[in-house]
Amino acid sequence: MPAAITLKNIPDKIYDRLKQSAAEHHRSINKEAIACLERALEQKVSVEERLAPIRALRASLSPRKFKSREILRAIEEGRK
Repeated sequence: MPAAITLKNIPDKIYDRLKQSAAEHHRSINKEAIACLERALEQKVSVEERLAPIRALRASLSPRKFKSREILRAIEEGRK
């Protein structure tokens, strides 16, 4: 049997986003909240699953030591 819950003190920004998403999906706010909860709770990903593609990328890169002036130049370029 489905349970009923009441959410209190939902920030306006979150409520507005939920309301907009519900309208886009042609659902009530309640059904949209359930859909959001289902998506969030189904996305159980282990740390190892998250790290696997990162480790693969790191392994594909050739190790390189950067010189101080290269690092400083990159920092300056990032500030522009």
